[in-house]
Amino acid sequence: MTKKLHIKTFGCQMNVYDSQRMADVLAPLGYGATDSAETADMIILNTCHIREKAAEKLYSELGRYKNVQDQRRARGSDTLIAVAGCVAQAEGAEIMRRVPYVDIVLGPQTYHRLPEMVAQVTRARDVKSNGVNCRGQGVLDIDFPAEPKFDFLPDVRVEGPSAFLSVQEGCDKFCTFCVVPYTRGAEYSRNVADVLAEARHMVERGVREITLLGQNVNAYHGRRNSGSGRPAGLGELIRELADVDGLDRIRYTTSHPVDMDAKLIQAHRDVSELVPFLHLPVQSGSDNILHRMNRRHTRDDYLRVIEKLVTARPGLKLSSDFIVGFPGESDTDFEATLALVSEVGFIQAFSFIYSPRPGTPGASLADRVPEDVQSDRLTTLQALLNDNQQAFNQSCVGEVMPVLLDRHGRKPGQLAGRSPYMQAVHVMGPETLLGEIAQLRIIEALPNSLSAILASPDAGGRSMQETRRVAV
Repeated sequence: MTKKLHIKTFGCQMNVYDSQRMADVLAPLGYGATDSAETADMIILNTCHIREKAAEKLYSELGRYKNVQDQRRARGSDTLIAVAGCVAQAEGAEIMRRVPYVDIVLGPQTYHRLPEMVAQVTRARDVKSNGVNCRGQGVLDIDFPAEPKFDFLPDVRVEGPSAFLSVQEGCDKFCTFCVVPYTRGAEYSRNVADVLAEARHMVERGVREITLLGQNVNAYHGRRNSGSGRPAGLGELIRELADVDGLDRIRYTTSHPVDMDAKLIQAHRDVSELVPFLHLPVQSGSDNILHRMNRRHTRDDYLRVIEKLVTARPGLKLSSDFIVGFPGESDTDFEATLALVSEVGFIQAFSFIYSPRPGTPGASLADRVPEDVQSDRLTTLQALLNDNQQAFNQSCVGEVMPVLLDRHGRKPGQLAGRSPYMQAVHVMGPETLLGEIAQLRIIEALPNSLSAILASPDAGGRSMQETRRVAV
């Protein structure tokens, strides 16, 4: 690699996957990754539009990278600057107008065309350097192309034993608070054969755990081949992935309650590779707010889905997403959310104050909740969620868990990884365990992680998962 590429990623796992794929498509042009923006020949900001002030954060970052660009030009080199992702999709023309030093603005459905964009910008600069007036040399590409971008991507590069695999994109749900349908487009599912081929490619290169990604991943309906055939749901896809030799763990995120069908629930029952942990966003415990959010399910619908899941897979644990202070949320509505949290006992969760996104129906709702009330409610909710998380972590002490050790810890001789329940776990162990699934006995629950020792092979007793199944 002769050129240095720096990518800064904001947002969810989908953006992490997209950033890796942008690096993949630029590799044939000679770009290799660097952690230093100051030495990069190209900088990409891969943006997320979910949270408030995303655009302001973008422009702040761009100002810093403009200084890098100026300094490198003064030394006789150059830095291309690109903005990708959902903010680029939503505000591309404004970005090009406001920060003309940005060379490329591209949406999340067009990054397979990134080499072409780089070539276009480079040609324009060559023309300008030869004394020809070349105005408007930036490239704006935020179309929703007819061709699936996955058909034009190179083989994914693998780093470590755990990897993301995107199987579904876009969203047709149109929740009133969400910009995804407008920035990611309509739902699209990759066909089964392509997903299996990518999974095998990953496993051949050392991957032990795959997380299937999608905006609504359980809306997956991929064809069994590229031309025809009956669509397969996510449950069927998971069963086929479980047959990939060497793939030990399967996860998926993010799910929508209305797409949790019988075949997927049965996969939780039958497929041992599918971890006993599920992220299932609910957003609110109030039917009134769920209706205003256009979530298409009620509180009872959500609880019935959980009941079916836990019946199929005893010991399964859940995490979720919550929005507090949505327009019209009363004290009673908020109390219903607290009650749901207490009833389900989520072991992890993400919670946020509602932030209106331009262009979404929620942004036009008038009955806003005062900021101080929003803040107080978030503090109360997060305290309850944290209590649940800490109680579960404490319950793990003394248990034996299979942990995929995928990285070095902070201390010499320490390895770290994730439990089946996505808890961070660290242990002192030999280097030979890196990339392996080790049986670890949890000895301490710390604020943000679990401490463990290697479980003796002849120690006896059941693993945590086995113990919980028997207890049920």
